[in-house]
Amino acid sequence: MIEPALMPDPLPISEDEVVDLTYFAFANPAEPSREVPATCIRIGDLPQVLGGRYCIERLLGAGGMGVVYRARDLLYEQFGDPEPYVALKLLSEDFADSPDASALLYSEFALTRRLHHPNVLRLHNFEVDTQCQRAFFTMELMHGLTLDKLLCEHPLGLPWPDLRDIAHALLDALAYSHSRGVLHGDLKPSNVMIGEDGLRLFDFGLGQAEKGVLPGLAQLSRSRFKAWTPGYAAPELLNGAPLTTRADVFAAACVIYELASGTNPMRGLFSTLSSNEHLSLDLQMPTNMPKHCWQALRTALAFDPATRHLTASHLRDILGGSSSWWSQWFYRRSESHASSMTW
Repeated sequence: MIEPALMPDPLPISEDEVVDLTYFAFANPAEPSREVPATCIRIGDLPQVLGGRYCIERLLGAGGMGVVYRARDLLYEQFGDPEPYVALKLLSEDFADSPDASALLYSEFALTRRLHHPNVLRLHNFEVDTQCQRAFFTMELMHGLTLDKLLCEHPLGLPWPDLRDIAHALLDALAYSHSRGVLHGDLKPSNVMIGEDGLRLFDFGLGQAEKGVLPGLAQLSRSRFKAWTPGYAAPELLNGAPLTTRADVFAAACVIYELASGTNPMRGLFSTLSSNEHLSLDLQMPTNMPKHCWQALRTALAFDPATRHLTASHLRDILGGSSSWWSQWFYRRSESHASSMTW
């Protein structure tokens, strides 16, 4: 439970302070002297406005541990910002009552905040709402689609030029993350988004820092959440081994193979089951992938981490590619689809 004393006390509210541009940063959202905007909605036990500032508009997505909403930053809006929208993440109700819930969410925030890369989702602020005692953080709101949605549109896989550029951007983000001592832990198509601004890797909720990096950060046991994703989690993780860069590379290779062939290389099973069924022996080179790229990807898909010796940067360099196609691709798709794509 977060003690309210850890947060700033709400300022007294007067008629003058209603028009004060700093009002939304401190005001109690339940204060009856201020009318809540009609477009705000109540989600379960959440206030209509979190932190006295963020007006929740709608649910964007939910994963195994967290939920993400589209929200309007009322402070930015009051300053006249034409785009006051952010994405806002909280832990789901199943995890919110855990004694270390806020520490777990802050761990994700601290890991991601350490990364400054064009292909990693940008975070803004970490806060705790004093009314509902729920921690949350805000981040950039992207307009685009996640790779699992892209796969639905390309069930047989992507053309090699598009696949190459996506793989390059994804592996570049992962290589940078590893260079900063940050492990992702849950790389899968639904945690990667593409749009007119490029590719973004997000959701480091199962990630962790390597030894010696961010030593003051709480070291929480992710294994008790049993949140590893079938089809992408490396077999050593499922057998209780710690998260490593090689496990991240395995997950990235699974994503790239799926983008190339339209089929998950583990057939959606946990990799330990796939190993038992010798599915690795049945993997065929995707027809749209150069042979030298397949050889590297095949190494990254090895069940034995000792033979999975390629780093994310090595795999990136072998696959090659550039990211110049993003805007053209996104606008072509936007013209062919009347409905907007918003995460």
